[in-house]
Amino acid sequence: MEEQEQAARFKIRCLQYVYEAQNDQRLDELHSKIRTLRGITTDIHQDVEAQNLMLDETGDRFSAFGNSLLQTSRRAGQAFGIGTGSLKPWRIAMLIVAVFLTFWIVSKVLRWWGSPAV
Repeated sequence: MEEQEQAARFKIRCLQYVYEAQNDQRLDELHSKIRTLRGITTDIHQDVEAQNLMLDETGDRFSAFGNSLLQTSRRAGQAFGIGTGSLKPWRIAMLIVAVFLTFWIVSKVLRWWGSPAV
């Protein structure tokens, strides 16, 4: 009977050793997966930080462009006297019409001047 008890204890110890080895193997696999996930999350974090920086720079550029456009618009308004109650927009419109009319007349004169004599 003692031999059976010793054999049973030996089997139990062997099973414990096998289970412990399996647990160690699974623990190593889990540790490897955790390292991989940590690397992935680090890469994602770095990518997000780079994208945030790019978005901030883009926002700053658009703000600077908007301010520049606003200043240019104000300067153009001052230069042309555009504002409420002024007649200067009519002057600009007349200037544009005059420029087109001048180009049309010049093109007609050049066509007449360049035509062969009959």
